[in-house]
Amino acid sequence: MTQKQSTGKITTRDRIIILLSIIGLMVCFAVLLPQTRQMIMNWIVYIFQKEAFQTWIKTLPSYAMGGICFILFFDYCTLTDSGRVLVQKVRQEIEDCLSEIDYRSFIKPFLLMSGVYLLGILTIIRADFSYLDDVGWAIFGHREWYNWSRYLVVLLSYIVQPEIRMTDISPLPQLLAVPVLACSSVLLAYITGNKKITGVRLLASIPLGLSPFFLECLAFKFMAPYMALSILASIVPFLFIDRKKAFLFCSVACLWVMCMTYQAASGIYPMIAVILCFRAWNNERKPDKEILSFLGRVAFAFCFALLFFRFFLMRPPVETYTSTEMYPVAHIISGTLSNIKEYVLIINRDLGMIWKIGIALILFFFIAKSMYQSSRKKLFSFFVSILFIGISFVLSFGVYSLLAKPLYEPRALLGFGVFLAIVCIYVVSDYKKSAIVAVLALNWCFLIFAFSYGNALADQARYANFRTGILLHDLNTLFPNRKREDMTIQFKNSIDYAPSVKNIAKHYPVIERLVPKRLGESWWDICYFLEYFNYSQFENADISVITTSENGNDSNTLNLPVMLDSYYHTIQSDGDHILVTLKH
Repeated sequence: MTQKQSTGKITTRDRIIILLSIIGLMVCFAVLLPQTRQMIMNWIVYIFQKEAFQTWIKTLPSYAMGGICFILFFDYCTLTDSGRVLVQKVRQEIEDCLSEIDYRSFIKPFLLMSGVYLLGILTIIRADFSYLDDVGWAIFGHREWYNWSRYLVVLLSYIVQPEIRMTDISPLPQLLAVPVLACSSVLLAYITGNKKITGVRLLASIPLGLSPFFLECLAFKFMAPYMALSILASIVPFLFIDRKKAFLFCSVACLWVMCMTYQAASGIYPMIAVILCFRAWNNERKPDKEILSFLGRVAFAFCFALLFFRFFLMRPPVETYTSTEMYPVAHIISGTLSNIKEYVLIINRDLGMIWKIGIALILFFFIAKSMYQSSRKKLFSFFVSILFIGISFVLSFGVYSLLAKPLYEPRALLGFGVFLAIVCIYVVSDYKKSAIVAVLALNWCFLIFAFSYGNALADQARYANFRTGILLHDLNTLFPNRKREDMTIQFKNSIDYAPSVKNIAKHYPVIERLVPKRLGESWWDICYFLEYFNYSQFENADISVITTSENGNDSNTLNLPVMLDSYYHTIQSDGDHILVTLKH
């Protein structure tokens, strides 16, 4: 504390902070007024001639309340003696934790895991597959991640690619994901391995980045590094686990990073906390009271960070295939149990028999090791280890288990890979060689599947482009120079999987959810049809996809005359309506 502060004098720095705080509070309180928001909306419409900002305007009160909380907390930390002391303590604790880390011991493990992950995504990079949203991002160059409150992704994307409109710069983003994943594996092995890093523990962490579910994240050309960053942000706080204030501060900050990059990683932070508590309890390294106190800090940091993000930072996303709405209080238990049941069923359907056997064997070794090395009663340790597996598995789905309409796409299940990595690291730490062989065998299967997945993407791309080319040729022949706005064209079915994908699906069913079909799924297929092939023939037409949930009101019910029936598709039309039925 300086002499000026101790004598109560206000410095020039404090005056500036007070002035800026008053201005900031006045702006925030003004935004809370409906009249102010309407004035802002009118100004935007007048300047930009767009009304697409209405959803953003509705979220201004939440942003204003968050701004008020931030300004008040910042003033407390900078203008009060107790706040300055708190900041100094947190800073000192962070410096103490960082000074205790031997960074040189991370270099070789980091290089090893970078090589492993780079090897794992080689075929994905070689496939050069425009994965789902990649088509729209590459063609239009928009950065609409803020629709899903991924503000940090927008900021980092400008650093990676400092242009107004994005372009396809792959494989750079996917290559950037490699060191992020490598750092995540090293830190996970360091934290869950009692601050000891070995080659076996590092290889045991492979499911973190090469599980079949995170492979979908790596298939995205634009989003891959930011999805990987969400995992790293969930692990970093545990480097400060020995200092309470530093741990709380870093937990909240890193959880906000996770929320603003990819929210599907929300279960990783509590999963790591649970394994650390289980290990401390099982070996009686810490008193139960201290373990419960740590769990309390974890729960407080997790709930505070996510609730603050939910009410003050998150904007309502565009309602498409998922939602952020939670179940009503009366149905939250039954709804959550229903989501967990669906999660279990999807995991069971996705995993091949070899994976299931390997995972079951590893879970068996986990329970056996917990009983063998336990300082508690063996039977009690047996039941607690099973309870840990169940809790960790549920946590791996993150906050999605609480949502009324959760996302079950493979990329949303990335927490399951981290769950396997945590269990694998625990099993190979100072245990039998048979357990190590089982873990390495399972992870070798994941690595091999990564190669198959990349090659499957390449085969599917070639097959889909071939089918699309034939279709466009036939449409161009049948309907030359037609640009009518009242014309409708609909697709029924989709371009089927390539033979190689079907072969992989016999052993690994998840491949059918990892490899997207073309011209029969959703809006990006229409974008693929019109924009990717620069086919402006039907740019003014109403183009849509007939899904299995539709019962009528489509061209399929009009009994249109057949214009062309080929091996790959059938085209029906009456001049105003076109129905394309893709054959499998």
